[in-house]
Amino acid sequence: MTLPPEPSRTVAPAWEAEGSVRSNEHRIRTLPCWAGGVSIEPLHGGISNESYLVTDSAGRHVVRFGRDFPFHHVSREREIMTARAAHAAGFAPEVQYAEPGIMVTAFIGARTYCAQDVRANRERIALLLRRFHTEMPQHVSGAGFMFWVFHVIRDYARTLEAGGSRMAAELPGYLSLAEELEQAQTALPVIFGHNDLLPANILDDGSRLWLIDFEYAGFSTAMFDLAGAASNAGMTEQESEDFLSAYFGGQPSADLLRSHAAMQCASLLREAMWSMVSELHLAATGVDYVAYTAENLSRLADALERYRLAYGKS
Repeated sequence: MTLPPEPSRTVAPAWEAEGSVRSNEHRIRTLPCWAGGVSIEPLHGGISNESYLVTDSAGRHVVRFGRDFPFHHVSREREIMTARAAHAAGFAPEVQYAEPGIMVTAFIGARTYCAQDVRANRERIALLLRRFHTEMPQHVSGAGFMFWVFHVIRDYARTLEAGGSRMAAELPGYLSLAEELEQAQTALPVIFGHNDLLPANILDDGSRLWLIDFEYAGFSTAMFDLAGAASNAGMTEQESEDFLSAYFGGQPSADLLRSHAAMQCASLLREAMWSMVSELHLAATGVDYVAYTAENLSRLADALERYRLAYGKS
């Protein structure tokens, strides 16, 4: 099957995604944060946590249902902390209420980006990411979460091996590739990354850009966000170079260009292995994880071919 365009990666498991809309609406109505009566409308268009648009006398709000996914390193408590920090820093809508399994945020009347929008606004997005990366550490709290894609890949391999994945025979090759791509990374300062830069996680209200969905946010290398945004939007080589130039404030060096190309491959490998792990642990209605795995492996093969043509095999 074809997945919905620009999905969020965190997919609710069967026991959540197949929950009754009526029971979800009942839970929403009983939340203590509303001003008067509410109207409730499901929000569609992704394969992420179930979300609803709720209107009360104070305005419009977004309600998101979600649970911890330890196999994907997702903690909702950490996500809520990050969303609050991102609002304090001026990057995200306000978190108006939260309790286990639910987060309520202010609704922003903004356009959700698609891949073409990201490519067309790549310099604006680069500057947004530069500020997010450098300003967020002043606002996040609690234990520091480190997102290092090569650790994620290695941990996914352990999860897949333990779970008897149909892809188990391919894991040594994936790990060898990850090691090669990790060695191609150039040293950069530690920053606080979003780490899930699908186009749909960028909003434009006509005057400014916003970021949403912080399941994977944490301390990282800027290169993962830069590579993920470029790869997910299908940027050309020239567009990627423009993107890096805007972020770094000048023409990127040969080492940065190679690091970026390698990280795009790593990003696609991680996405494919995310889907393989989801095959074992998630069962969202209407989502074909096997097809999504194949799609990302195909994209990885194309990106790796370009990388090897440009830089060879180390």
